[in-house]
Amino acid sequence: MSAASDDLTKPLAGPRRGKRGAPRFVVPWTKALGSFAGVTGVALAVYLAIAEDPLGGEPHAVAPIEIRDALVGAGSGDAAGSDGARIAEVPRGTATAVEIEAASGVSVVRPDGGSGSSSVLITIPQDARSPASGAASPSQPALAALNPAPDPRLVERTRYGILPRIGNDGARAWDVYARPPTPAPAGIHGRVAILVTGLGISLSATNEAIVRLPPEVSLAFAPYGGDLDRSVTRARSDGHEVMLQAPMEPFDYPDNDPGPHTLTVKAGAAANLEKLHWVMGRFAGYTGVVNFMGARLTADAEALAPIIAELGARGLAIVDDGTSPRSLIAARAGEAGVPAARANLILDAVPRAEAIDAMLQRLEEQARADGFALGIASALPVSVERIARWAGEAGERGVILVPVSAAFRDGVGG
Repeated sequence: MSAASDDLTKPLAGPRRGKRGAPRFVVPWTKALGSFAGVTGVALAVYLAIAEDPLGGEPHAVAPIEIRDALVGAGSGDAAGSDGARIAEVPRGTATAVEIEAASGVSVVRPDGGSGSSSVLITIPQDARSPASGAASPSQPALAALNPAPDPRLVERTRYGILPRIGNDGARAWDVYARPPTPAPAGIHGRVAILVTGLGISLSATNEAIVRLPPEVSLAFAPYGGDLDRSVTRARSDGHEVMLQAPMEPFDYPDNDPGPHTLTVKAGAAANLEKLHWVMGRFAGYTGVVNFMGARLTADAEALAPIIAELGARGLAIVDDGTSPRSLIAARAGEAGVPAARANLILDAVPRAEAIDAMLQRLEEQARADGFALGIASALPVSVERIARWAGEAGERGVILVPVSAAFRDGVGG
């Protein structure tokens, strides 16, 4: 065979072989060195950035912490910081974190409900905030500050979390956690309370209601939402009184299911109280309970009685949402001496703007006639928008918006 034939049949770029005919691996030194240099450069840049900024570029702020003797001072009253902020004095001898929080008015919510160091949420009362943090200006009245929650006097620690109890001094949650009453201005001929329900499920809807609704509107939170402690604390810090929704059995249950831990007629008293305790342990600071559904349960006196008795024994009030004409909540609560109220009108049974406006007008007329009226609505965007608009003009028409606890204090909600 000729040399030309050998060149044509020779494999192109064939592998080099060692002495024994095996393929020989060739290290790509140029590429390896280039990659190593690139990685080294990136690592050096990251190190220099972190060395200059320990937080690695994350947005942050540095706040000086000023230690004050007033925190453990022997006197009483308040001390003023260098920036004008109020610093509450705590009596000397106060030993526990819970006692310090109660004395200072600051509320700390912890994952386990305890008083350890794993705090996740701190709430500062309205009147203790500096102007930079949202306090009212001299020309703008400050929001009525709610008492911190949980109040150490009203705490029972259980396997379900913190449950309310009546304090040794007789203090009750429905009163301690309520929005403080404000005197009605001249020319007011009726009081209206509005309870907006369904908070805590949707974070955006919850935040919208808290921001847009005036603080006199009371808010009811469902027990199923995530991060309820944070949402409830925000609502209360903005002045909103809060309640807890308890799922109760409707007539078409379980086809129409209020959710897990629903209180039912067949469950019996012991099982229902276990479910109620789970619901009650979801967050703190509520004045009482409002039924979610429950037409069948609230019409059964035997099933309802132990539930109302338990609420009363824990210093809570109860609100009937007014959806069932057969409900015995108000009657049984009255017999047991438990503060109770029943909604006069459901404001958004027809969730359209014009229908809600008409129901608000009816609620207003009833308040003028009877002196007080309670309306209930869900946290639908249209409901929140129409209630907020109505509330901004109500004073001009001779009615004042009050929290739901006004019904308990005055005994007008039965």
